[in-house]
Amino acid sequence: MNYRKRNLEEAPSGLAEDAPLVSGVVYSPADGMLRRAITDTLRAPAGDRALLFEQFVRDIESFMADHPEERPWTCRVYTGTDGSRIFRGGVGHSLVIDTSGRLWRARSYEDFDTTYTFTESTCEIDCLTPLYSQMREYLPE
Repeated sequence: MNYRKRNLEEAPSGLAEDAPLVSGVVYSPADGMLRRAITDTLRAPAGDRALLFEQFVRDIESFMADHPEERPWTCRVYTGTDGSRIFRGGVGHSLVIDTSGRLWRARSYEDFDTTYTFTESTCEIDCLTPLYSQMREYLPE
């Protein structure tokens, strides 16, 4: 595709005609590590998946903490009301491993019934109930 302006006179001052468009999305080494973690978890026996994925998540967190020049990467782990393991990232996405070992991609707010515990200075998640019908299942390639 060609993203050049046809008429230089229409271009705002200071922009070169052939300057490439650059995405505002920042790549992180954690992105590839997470993709590999999901792929490797899907290859594991269903009963081992939650513990294995949690170890992968901890490894990614540790790696990223050792590279402060990169975008921060964190994950909070919860147990759902149905016994699932819920991995919530900082960008509005979650991964759920249900009790049968199936992996689900979820939106952190929309795809859960959530109850909270409030104090004078905090609001913390108390319970998460996954709404699987709204999620997308990860399947092995």
